[in-house]
Amino acid sequence: MKTKTDRSKQRIALVLQGGGALGAYQAGIYQALHEHELTPDWVVGTSIGAINAAIIAGNPYAQRLTRLREFWDRVSHDDNLDLARIPDQARQFNSWLATLDAMTRGVPGFFTPRLFSLFPAGLAVPPEAASFYDTGALSETLKSLVDFDYINAARGMRLTVNAVKVTSGDLVSFDSAKRALGVEHIMASGALPPGFSAVRIDGELYWDGGLYSNTPLETVLNDAPHANTLCFMVDLWSAEGPEPTTLDEVETRQKDVMFASRSKRHIDAYLQTHKLQHTVRDLYDRLPDELQSKTDDDVLAALGCATTMHIVRLPYAGRDWHMASKDINFSRGSIAWRWDQGYRDASRAIEQAGWLAATPKDVGVIVHELTPYAMKERMEK
Repeated sequence: MKTKTDRSKQRIALVLQGGGALGAYQAGIYQALHEHELTPDWVVGTSIGAINAAIIAGNPYAQRLTRLREFWDRVSHDDNLDLARIPDQARQFNSWLATLDAMTRGVPGFFTPRLFSLFPAGLAVPPEAASFYDTGALSETLKSLVDFDYINAARGMRLTVNAVKVTSGDLVSFDSAKRALGVEHIMASGALPPGFSAVRIDGELYWDGGLYSNTPLETVLNDAPHANTLCFMVDLWSAEGPEPTTLDEVETRQKDVMFASRSKRHIDAYLQTHKLQHTVRDLYDRLPDELQSKTDDDVLAALGCATTMHIVRLPYAGRDWHMASKDINFSRGSIAWRWDQGYRDASRAIEQAGWLAATPKDVGVIVHELTPYAMKERMEK
């Protein structure tokens, strides 16, 4: 299929949230981008988003989808029931069983319970073991599916993963454009306590970047120098929702609010800066030639206010029966459904291709949403 953008004038970024098992939705989105020749130049991820991002960036074009499939096949639980032949209530029960299995036995290729650990009893343990689960299996999975030499090579796709420094609470971006990345950086981005323990890098301990900001859009917005960008942003959690009435609904709403995107706030701040930069450039252009210099031109070029960013927002709309543990539901049927919905949603967004419309002059950011029809349609699938 033909690419619906001019790659010579616009870079493509893919921004992936944290969300555990919900991350299969991200994989489906990447499949649609891959098939439409809209593969990203830069992928930014947090937690499960960092894992998906590493698999995408850490493989040649022809192998990326295969590696993504292999990862999600490894971490999926076989269903106890045939989901195609049972009513919705039975599907919910199946998901509950899969979640219970993940919590008690772990997830193959991902994490296992720390048996006989003193941590659950409240006793002190080494920081790298201060968690309920051991993620050593994930480290081995990543090493088998991700070619870090490929990521760190000059020809590699840019990869950025975010983590939080435990001792200061600062958000740190590990960027392949600035340093070599290894499996420890991906592990750190997904080290969500108290389930998973912190990961030590260069002497410092790091936790899941979602503790600070679960949607790493600001990483793309703050990148300098600015460039015209088509950014696909995947939201796995919804900031908006109905008033909860049951314990499960309360816990689900709490989790959604906690990990939902704060993208509007970041975009508003970016737009304010963009307007200020434009004003500065306009004032400079009015100066007499003798007051302008080459140094000033370089500074103004770094401001980059003449660039435009198109953000295509792709929100996961799975109902998941208001299960607070939906991100731990690795049921094979649920994983397949999420992947399929991601593929459908991204395909619809690409079909709409709002970023190809004429852009008003000096507009810093344009956000493209799925049409209401598309949202309604996928809820009924």
